[in-house]
Amino acid sequence: MSVVIRLRRTGKRNAACHRIVVTDSRKPRDGSFLENIGVYDPRHKFEKIDLARVDYWIPRGAQPSETVAAIIKRARTGQSMGAGQAAPSAAAAVVKAVVAEEAKTEA
Repeated sequence: MSVVIRLRRTGKRNAACHRIVVTDSRKPRDGSFLENIGVYDPRHKFEKIDLARVDYWIPRGAQPSETVAAIIKRARTGQSMGAGQAAPSAAAAVVKAVVAEEAKTEA
């Protein structure tokens, strides 16, 4: 039996949430699973994974998917989801507009 750690889709249409599960690779995406080891919600930027269970399954041959491997890496380093990206804030946009307005009035 080839075991994988992958995402299992839950939630409503256009409001996806995922469970991180250990399952047989031949099973359907949302089919039965061996163990539920975490959750991943990309809309609310929430992820939680049981690293002890990951450390149990990987030496036994479980292969994580690309997305799950990234979640595991973030959990091990303590990095939050989307930490490498700087999101523009509303306050920064207001400051930029004020500076541009002042530059116009001085010229």
